[in-house]
Amino acid sequence: MLDAVRRTIERHALWPPGARILAAVSGGADSVALLLILKALEAEGALTVAGLAHLNHQLRGADADADEAFVASLAAKYGVPCVAERADVAALARSGKRSIEDAARGARHACFERAAAALHADAVAVAHTKDDQAETFLLRLMRGAGTRGLASIRPRVRLPAVAPEARRWVVRPLLDLDRDALRAYLASRGETFREDATNADVAIPRNRVRHELLPYLQARFSPGVTDVLARAAELARQDEDFLESEAIKLAASVVLSDVTVRLDAAGLSRAPRALSSRVAHAALQRLAGSKPIHFDHVDRLLALAADAVGEGRAISLPGQIAVRIGDRIELRSAKRSGRSREAAEADGRRTSFAVSLSIPGEVQVGGQAVTAERVFDQQGTPASQVRQRQKWSARGTEVGVAAGPLALPLAVRSRRPGDRFRPLGAPGRRKLQDFLVDRKVRREDRDAVPLVVDARDRIVWVVGQSVAEDFRVTDPSQAVILLKVRHLGGVG
Repeated sequence: MLDAVRRTIERHALWPPGARILAAVSGGADSVALLLILKALEAEGALTVAGLAHLNHQLRGADADADEAFVASLAAKYGVPCVAERADVAALARSGKRSIEDAARGARHACFERAAAALHADAVAVAHTKDDQAETFLLRLMRGAGTRGLASIRPRVRLPAVAPEARRWVVRPLLDLDRDALRAYLASRGETFREDATNADVAIPRNRVRHELLPYLQARFSPGVTDVLARAAELARQDEDFLESEAIKLAASVVLSDVTVRLDAAGLSRAPRALSSRVAHAALQRLAGSKPIHFDHVDRLLALAADAVGEGRAISLPGQIAVRIGDRIELRSAKRSGRSREAAEADGRRTSFAVSLSIPGEVQVGGQAVTAERVFDQQGTPASQVRQRQKWSARGTEVGVAAGPLALPLAVRSRRPGDRFRPLGAPGRRKLQDFLVDRKVRREDRDAVPLVVDARDRIVWVVGQSVAEDFRVTDPSQAVILLKVRHLGGVG
């Protein structure tokens, strides 16, 4: 059991040795087993159990209260702190016009983030198993998901942060174990757990898959179908990761702006469908807000790109209007769709820009080339090379930024109203406008200053000026990304 968990931790680099791990414990068998396994690894010196986190969803009355009391007693038994919170998930779902499941997920993430901050945890461990992986794969397969959805449950994902500066991970060390093995482990330790009666309700799709479809497949097709489905999810994840990285490279040349998003129609049409569909999806999502983007939306946008005689043709998509203008497609916010074509084209003549920056890669904007040249880490770069740069520059034309805090992919964009960041050495965040004034950047040049931002649109580097304090390299042995800028058409 422990060997399998160790292999999962190592294979997916779930956390570094000695990390402080917060265990998310519902009181069910899987989460109780998670706590025991983490405590066993703690005894070996592999980690520190920072504590337990439990959210009472207030959906099951007295049973939910009993679960909360059980988790508190479990924490006391194993001598770890416990952060328990309550949330009226049904009310959250109603007020946000969301499903119970979606509201519960959001409430849990918020609870985990607060608990991790209170207990100084580096990551939050949750108890998803191989069975959960197989169930998720089948559910998404039946909904018609592509490789992104079929990748199912990832071993390590960023926790959606309550505070912008928070950067923690959700990790799943039990993803290669099945439920039966975990229950046998608990039995061998004489440990009890709570049963959630709603898990037997086959009106819930996941429970129908768990109690009816999977047993049928095991009995009639293959006893090892859970392993097969979990393996298929892993293969889908590997394919999706590769295709996503290639799509980021393609987007650098196809997505021309994102003030109103403009696309190179011919470039989009020429690309392989596996890549163009991802670029189209990402472009549509920028203006869609909370509205979902589906396959048919992507298909319609790609059809517009392929229509060489579609000049002036417009289609309505979630949150936006797509208009064919010459060899480009312009995506306009639905709130602004009444503007004239001349006004939209004028937007494109301004100095605004936003393009993806792959690693390694280069983008050219406003007469400058910004590159993410190399990644330094313990796995990919000899320690001797890392030590050569004991003090990474945070100002100038070549800087190092800490890879750990980043949410990839990176992008290079122009400034926008309201931009704020934490300048190097500053105690807090400042308006970018004030920073540029202090740096004596001329008014007419400010819109042309490139900004390197991460996937959460946090400013990482005001190019040529300063790395943000949040991404400054403080330990030369940590993973580092090297960013450079050079002027095109001349020296320096």
